[in-house]
Amino acid sequence: MQLLPESVRRVAAWCAVLLLVAGVGWVGVRLCSEFRTAVTPVLLALLGSALLGPLYRRLVQAKVNSSLAAGLTCVAVLAVVGGALYIVVAALIDTGDEIIASLRNAVRSLARHFGVAGTGLDDVAGNVRELLGKFGATAVSNVISGVSVVGETIAVAVLALLLVFFFLRDSQRAVDGLRSIAPHGTADIVEAMARRAFERVEGFMRGTTLIALIDAVCITVGLLILRVPGAVGLGALVFVGAYIPYLGAFISGAVAVLVALADRGFVIALWALGVVLAVQVLEGHVLQPAIQSRTVQMHPAVVLLAITAGASVAGVLGMLLSVPLTAAVFGVVHELRERHGTPEPSDP
Repeated sequence: MQLLPESVRRVAAWCAVLLLVAGVGWVGVRLCSEFRTAVTPVLLALLGSALLGPLYRRLVQAKVNSSLAAGLTCVAVLAVVGGALYIVVAALIDTGDEIIASLRNAVRSLARHFGVAGTGLDDVAGNVRELLGKFGATAVSNVISGVSVVGETIAVAVLALLLVFFFLRDSQRAVDGLRSIAPHGTADIVEAMARRAFERVEGFMRGTTLIALIDAVCITVGLLILRVPGAVGLGALVFVGAYIPYLGAFISGAVAVLVALADRGFVIALWALGVVLAVQVLEGHVLQPAIQSRTVQMHPAVVLLAITAGASVAGVLGMLLSVPLTAAVFGVVHELRERHGTPEPSDP
């Protein structure tokens, strides 16, 4: 190795580090994939704990017992989430047929505009009964699979809620346990990295929730003014989609514009597009810098790459978890740079 120039040795060392990190990351992803039933509730519980941590700490500061504070926080989550789900489901039930019909009309209008009417889509619509009769067994198996997925989702949600309770109540025990298993002399830096990573996730969850609420309210009000059918349901879709940065807003906004195009015509669709774009400009130039830039400092290209990687690994769930996990990694890297970065040379 001494025969090689210093620059070559440095490149070789960095390549070895990158290969080691990539190998460890690949093994970690494979293990998480194999044990996803257990890993998914833990990750969701960490996101929930990051979002609910401020409420829990305020209750503890008000001299409420830690177990009672964690329980009240979980009850508040159930009330808020349950109420929100009820509102969203009721809105979608009331306006779901209108939204679907509007989307179908929009697709047919676009098909006629581009000269493809009477082809694939119309043929499928005209032969639905034949298709159902031919693939009835497959449909039954899909229904059974769907029921199992719903059951698994409910089980994951219940387990995640229980874990949120324990994570909130026993957070200090978790810190003490982390310090106890850290190698000798590294307990302080391990705790500092864990705290910095959790702070980044906490900032991401709080900021994203606030931005999602503002986006949903603004777009819902705009669609109501334009008298677009299913405005409340579309606003709920915007709120949920905001947890997937960039891509979620694009998809939910596109659905809103298509519904406006189908039901209210081209002019109203342009106005709906203007509302969506105005909200996105507000988010990108005002809300994001003011709310999230102080806690989650990531370039948009990094966010898009993280979403793409998460989707390739775990689908929609991976898209949801990829950005906060990336924010946590950035927090750890930032902590290490602060502790072990090269000091600036002092003036003579």
